[in-house]
Amino acid sequence: MPDVRIASPQGKWILLTTVLGSSMALLDSTVVNVALPRIGEDLDANMSALQWTVNAYMLTLAGLILLGGSLGDTYGRRKIFVIGVIWFAVASLLCGLAPNAGFLIAARALQGVGGALLTPGSLALIQASFHPDDRGRAVGLWSGFGGIGAAIGPFLGGWLVDGPGWRWVFLLNVPLALLCVPIALRHVPESGDGRKHGRFDVLGATLGALSLALVTYALIEARSGSLAVTVTAIAGVAAGIAFVYVEKRRPDPMMPPGIFASRQFTAVNLVTVCVYAALGGFFFLAVLQLQVVAGYSALAAGTALLPTTVLMLLLSARSGELGERIGPRIPLTVGPVVCAAGLLLMLRIGPDASYVADVLPGVLVFGVGLVTLVAPLTATVLGSVDASRAGLASGINNAAARAAGLIAVAALPLLAGMGEDAYRSPSAFDDAFGRAMIICAVVLIAGSILAFTTVRRPPPDCRRPECRTYGAITAPPLEGEPVKKRIA
Repeated sequence: MPDVRIASPQGKWILLTTVLGSSMALLDSTVVNVALPRIGEDLDANMSALQWTVNAYMLTLAGLILLGGSLGDTYGRRKIFVIGVIWFAVASLLCGLAPNAGFLIAARALQGVGGALLTPGSLALIQASFHPDDRGRAVGLWSGFGGIGAAIGPFLGGWLVDGPGWRWVFLLNVPLALLCVPIALRHVPESGDGRKHGRFDVLGATLGALSLALVTYALIEARSGSLAVTVTAIAGVAAGIAFVYVEKRRPDPMMPPGIFASRQFTAVNLVTVCVYAALGGFFFLAVLQLQVVAGYSALAAGTALLPTTVLMLLLSARSGELGERIGPRIPLTVGPVVCAAGLLLMLRIGPDASYVADVLPGVLVFGVGLVTLVAPLTATVLGSVDASRAGLASGINNAAARAAGLIAVAALPLLAGMGEDAYRSPSAFDDAFGRAMIICAVVLIAGSILAFTTVRRPPPDCRRPECRTYGAITAPPLEGEPVKKRIA
């Protein structure tokens, strides 16, 4: 049984290293958007290249995050976590040294692989190390400090872009890793899951990532209307069908189709796709709108959306408690509608927009909507499956959210009519941004209707989330399976 107490020196070291590791991935999920205009200017990159700068990371992260968790269970959570941190730091160094957009995109894909290794391991190490009496508090501290890191990220990213330059957004990860790895090796106990038998669904992970990659490529490059785009789109759909076929027939699939026999689980994942598709598209375009159209500096654009994260940190736990009392149907119906209202208020952002009058109202309304829905969404995912599959259910939900954001960043500029040089023209970008926000609002309304018609209250004895305080906004919080023993 795990025996580390949170008040002990070892407990504090474990918290520090897991917070540092998860913060690296959280920071890169948020701060890179702030740097996009400067990256495009410095590397002479078009709109497609900026989309790939974001999506290359999300692609490998979403495609491999379930596999990363399985590797940690089998080969040791500390070992895979440390490998992930080192991998992430090396890829970050390559990003910071990138001579051109193509090199940066490839390095971002490598970053996503590192993120897929360290992200599930961060929480798993806490659950495997701390005494059961302290585990809830440890998870709360981990998620709270991680949320603070997510809040600081855009501010720090903007300061770096306006000061030393955008490359330091990536290079900052190197000293964090140099601090994190020795602490993990010295103070974090190794743990694993004796039930694992060493077989991995590599084929399933490959097909899933390949399908996402091909569909993403087709959407981003669709402006050209070439035959290659059509062939790529067909190949992406074929890879997706092959993924489903393989998962149905493998003895140990990465994403067991049987878990979708729960109508509640399937429905809440569809709601997740709608919500996080809109979120992914909004956060990708909003900081560009603030810089390109409203004339904000990178620092001002990064901090403009900070109230959203602050609201999440302050109110997510209370939102979860409310959802437990009244059930998830109302929060998951009302939350997306409030978010949609916030996005429509963002249409006020134009040239020389006032932050207090034009930006802040939409940010606050949007933040209230997120607070309303994120915690109940996570609780409903966990409550819709057997407790023994809670970790798997959470991982699938997290991957679905990231995949939705990936597709949104690829498709939204196309649907909104953004050309390759749109971000270099304030008027053209402003027009497309308005259309994009309307599309995102419609997707959120669709998620609200879906929640109202399909989501029901989970059984009273279902698994409850351990993460109560949450500040990250790129995906729902990961939850692990309860750890009954540690294998040293």
